Amino acid sequence: MRADAVRSRRRILDAAREVFLERGLDAPLDLIVRRAGVGPATLYRRYPDREALVRDLTGDLLTRLESAAETAAAVDDDAFAAVRRFVHAAADLRMGAAILVLLEGLVVDEELVLIRTRAANTVETLIQAAHETGRLRRDVGMGDLVLLSIRLSRPLPGGLDRLDPDGSLLHRHLDLALDGLTAASSDEPAATAGPGVPLTFADLITAAARPTTAG
Repeated sequence: MRADAVRSRRRILDAAREVFLERGLDAPLDLIVRRAGVGPATLYRRYPDREALVRDLTGDLLTRLESAAETAAAVDDDAFAAVRRFVHAAADLRMGAAILVLLEGLVVDEELVLIRTRAANTVETLIQAAHETGRLRRDVGMGDLVLLSIRLSRPLPGGLDRLDPDGSLLHRHLDLALDGLTAASSDEPAATAGPGVPLTFADLITAAARPTTAG
């Protein structure tokens, strides 16, 4: 793919994510065109219909989620710090809120399931490493972190969005929540059990009535 085509795709997908979050999947595609700063022909040449756009956006977000987990693991020697870095990166992608919207019109095919499975496995490895250090509570699973991201990254209603124009409040709230997933001090071991069992990513997929494996 040519460099200009790559840039156009990035602008379209970023614009689509924001427009779908603001207006839902029925938002006019022309609004995405204007937000992306590309011509209508550029969008329709790449995406013949709305379903094609939604599918590519979902695959792109999952791929970027996997990349964020890989980067966190490579940058931070401390496994819990890597989990923290990953959760903040996922929030910047607005992953939790976006997936909720995209699921409304998403047709899941085998390729998309494979992308999702690869991303989930990478994140699970990150979480397992944090469990093994004893810093992350044993009753915290990937599903818990995903739902935490969904709850905190959804757009604030009404005028409340003025409280967080740059996203800093979201990240402060994420840090407050993440602090509750580990020990209160370095001398206190992280909890090995809690009020429930870890919520897995597979639990979320099952609840959303989506296939967990290809084939």
